[in-house]
Amino acid sequence: MICLTLSGGTLANCLEEVKKNRQFIDICELRLDLISADEQREAFSFPSLVDIPVILTLRRVQDGGKFSQSEKARRQLIIEMLEKGNFSYVDIEDDIKRNDIELVAREKGVKIIRSLHDFEGVPEDIFARIKRLRDRGDVAKIAVTPRGIADVIKLFRISEELPDCEKIVIGMGGYGVCTRILYRKLGSLLTFASDNSVAPGHIPPSILKNLYKADKVNDATAVYGIIGNPVLHSSSPFIHNPGFEQIRYNAIYVPFLVDNVASFFQLAEKIRIRGFSVTIPYKNEVLRYLGNITREVMQIGACNTVVRVPNMWKGMNTDYYGFLSPIQEDIESGRIKSAMVIGAGGAAKSIVKALRNRDVKVTVINRTLDKAKELAIANLCQYDSLENAKNYENKMDLIV
Repeated sequence: MICLTLSGGTLANCLEEVKKNRQFIDICELRLDLISADEQREAFSFPSLVDIPVILTLRRVQDGGKFSQSEKARRQLIIEMLEKGNFSYVDIEDDIKRNDIELVAREKGVKIIRSLHDFEGVPEDIFARIKRLRDRGDVAKIAVTPRGIADVIKLFRISEELPDCEKIVIGMGGYGVCTRILYRKLGSLLTFASDNSVAPGHIPPSILKNLYKADKVNDATAVYGIIGNPVLHSSSPFIHNPGFEQIRYNAIYVPFLVDNVASFFQLAEKIRIRGFSVTIPYKNEVLRYLGNITREVMQIGACNTVVRVPNMWKGMNTDYYGFLSPIQEDIESGRIKSAMVIGAGGAAKSIVKALRNRDVKVTVINRTLDKAKELAIANLCQYDSLENAKNYENKMDLIV
């Protein structure tokens, strides 16, 4: 299920959020702590106003919420909501012992979500904690903060370690975005979404539903992606996912924020990733993990596309041909004989090599002169500092 976490300050605002996103969601979470104090005691009526199940949550400050009153007041408010309303689930934190909230929930037939929140990292005993949560409720929920790909691997292991446990597994923050999209690969009952990032890493429900089709992912879905740091700004998912849909291919393309390339290859094996794009700063570093590379990659020393082939990973560079394609006729006709390339990173390496292989005279311009020099010497071309770019005005056929 895709669950919309409601953030409206009033019940009317929350209802409007549900109506706006209804076609994208299966369930919603009413965050009582985000509703104004004047309306909190009327919140029991909310489930009767919508046509989807509602999770009741009253989150404490220590767990990332806004409720700062006493624990006694919090329990009383939760119990009042359960007794008067028709909620489908209630969220109770892991440190709350068996209590009157549980008794009322059981009497009303409300399923209990036992939740653990960790904004610092991923607990070492994560599997044992999930099991304990499940033993004390109907659904075990963990919302933790992976600090790198190694932590993400641990979250994807949960489905293997605890296959029969009904659970909600969430990785918060940048490294956890892939777990929110691939929640079904983690064996998670649902993923949380919101239009205004109620929690770190939230994705709008329309994006989860329409772009990623996250709720349709199954065992046969092929996983692809893009790695980099930063990477969450990438437009690639907005290109490849619609492309997969157009050719009716059961596949998904996901951004992976990566801190360690070696760890990412372990994750790739764990979830059987079929291929991935590579962006800064890993176009060079990824080479050491490849069993086969194309001629362009060998020449350029940079790779932007990795695919799984029998028994190994193969690296390619589509920057090279993608850059040349729209200007090939201009080069062949002689309209482009000289070019200035601004930048000296992975993409610039591909571009300079492509131009030099077509006998175009190139000048590399860069903020850091040493990097411009290194790239220029490797390709037998000129170089200069970015502050001198004005000296080349009207002297170049092409500026990249």
